[in-house]
Amino acid sequence: MKNLAVAIYARVSSEQQAEAQTIASQVAALRARVAADACVLLPECEFIDEGYSGATLVRPGLEGLRDLSASGGVERLYVHSPDRLARKYAYQVLLIDEFQRMGIEVVFLNRELSRTSPEDELLLQVQGMVAEYERAKILERSRRGKRHAAQVGSVNVLCGAPYGYRYVSKQEGGGSARYDILEEEARVVRHIFTWIGHDRLSIGEVCRRLQRAEERTRTGRTQWDRSVVWGILKNPAYKGTAAFGKTRTGPLRPRLHAQRHRPLQPRRVVSDYAVPREEWVFIPVPALIDAALYDAVQEQLAENRRRARQSRRGARYLLQGLLVCKVCGYAFYGKPLSPSARKGRPRVYAYYRCVGMDGYRFAGQRICANTQIRTDVVEVAVWQEVCHLLADPQRLEREYRRRGQARPRGARWETPESLRAQSHKLQRGIARLIDGYAEGLIGKAEFEPRIKRMKQRVTALEDQLQQLADEAVQHRELRLLIGRLEEFVAKVQRGLVTADWQTKREIIRALVRRVEIDKQEVTVVFRVGADPFVLSPESGSSQHCWGRKWPALRCSFLSRKPFPLVPSPRLQPSPDLASEWWAGGPLLE
Repeated sequence: MKNLAVAIYARVSSEQQAEAQTIASQVAALRARVAADACVLLPECEFIDEGYSGATLVRPGLEGLRDLSASGGVERLYVHSPDRLARKYAYQVLLIDEFQRMGIEVVFLNRELSRTSPEDELLLQVQGMVAEYERAKILERSRRGKRHAAQVGSVNVLCGAPYGYRYVSKQEGGGSARYDILEEEARVVRHIFTWIGHDRLSIGEVCRRLQRAEERTRTGRTQWDRSVVWGILKNPAYKGTAAFGKTRTGPLRPRLHAQRHRPLQPRRVVSDYAVPREEWVFIPVPALIDAALYDAVQEQLAENRRRARQSRRGARYLLQGLLVCKVCGYAFYGKPLSPSARKGRPRVYAYYRCVGMDGYRFAGQRICANTQIRTDVVEVAVWQEVCHLLADPQRLEREYRRRGQARPRGARWETPESLRAQSHKLQRGIARLIDGYAEGLIGKAEFEPRIKRMKQRVTALEDQLQQLADEAVQHRELRLLIGRLEEFVAKVQRGLVTADWQTKREIIRALVRRVEIDKQEVTVVFRVGADPFVLSPESGSSQHCWGRKWPALRCSFLSRKPFPLVPSPRLQPSPDLASEWWAGGPLLE
């Protein structure tokens, strides 16, 4: 038996290989070779990297091997093949040279390492380069083949089925893969989308509802994480179009510190980067929800991202999550009175305050000069407006039908496709005009007014496209509200006067999009019109409620002059489905 200090090194690249214990065959072969050479292998001299890529030198097992080698603790190293030591040929040469300079004999099981002649040196180089080239070609062929299969609608390229589906492989499906709906999981998915799209709950509240109902995840847990629910809500497969190519690999992002419960060295030498939605390839699959509901959920998620609708302590104020500062764009939050402000007297109200007014949030510097507003006054005013809207619930359906059939006078029936075509035509004309000016075909006096007019027309077309997109979004929201018309009628029949705090909050959140607070005015923006518009030959459109006063304000401030409820000047006429009003003065403190 030879008295040599020997070590072995083994590696597998993917986490799937590590979980399947495929590295055991490498370790067994290395141990057998050590025993055949009549050497003794100590347990602490077995260096193994499970699930680490060979494209990097930063691996826990390899780091330990190099540290031990530098201290003179290794005389012979056994590795299954050069690509197990490193994938790239340059890394292979670097490591082999490093070990040999330390006097370590490197033994590869698949071939003898002999570098005594130029031919052996050339053979090692050629083998490394060919292996690296072949791997790159295989990856490229695989990528192109998968993308082509996705473009023809093949489900085979999808790596698995999301929650609510079961992936049926080609062998099970008779030659082509498919998604099968799991009804028990599909029921949970529909509940999640309904709670976000219809009830406009936060993701945290959805998780709490699922946990109270003891619904189980794909892994059988009853604990739902927000990231899991968010992934479900963002997956377009549930509306019938699964997406392929949503991410791509790229250079490894730098990390400031090691992640919790993760090793210091990353297993993968690349990071995933999001691919623009325009580059996704969509594959038809069975739908679980309506496309309109999916779009409404995406809009609600974007709104929740901009402004938190619920605090972790739950809702404490009637309009919590709906108030927005018109000056700086930040949200208003509820601020109770301090004991010093109460001066020993009980106060039944608090204040809504803009986040931008708190200097401690922005390095001691206020960024907003807005004023805070009393909770009791603005809550009563908003509730009164909601009650007027619900006095005649059928106006929702009338408004939807009228909006779908009528257009303002003089408006052209343009489609997004025609507007885009006009915009592209103008942009090509601008490019030709610039080329003509650069070549001296037209003078500066002719060039400047023409280019200015064409750019103005492009801007106008872009504004029309945005307006059509906004109208489409609001039409989808209104269709969803009409689906809940009977539910609203039931609430009205039970009596709005005796509604409790929670019922009021649910109704307000269902009908009010936001409440904008300015220094001298309050704007209530509804998701639907308070009354159908009537075309007027004088002004184009009008509201029946223009002359009505706001009784809540008069009751709260009898000593002040009542403010009539009049439309916002910037909405005459308004193409938006949301009607806006303002009332000023008495609400602000």
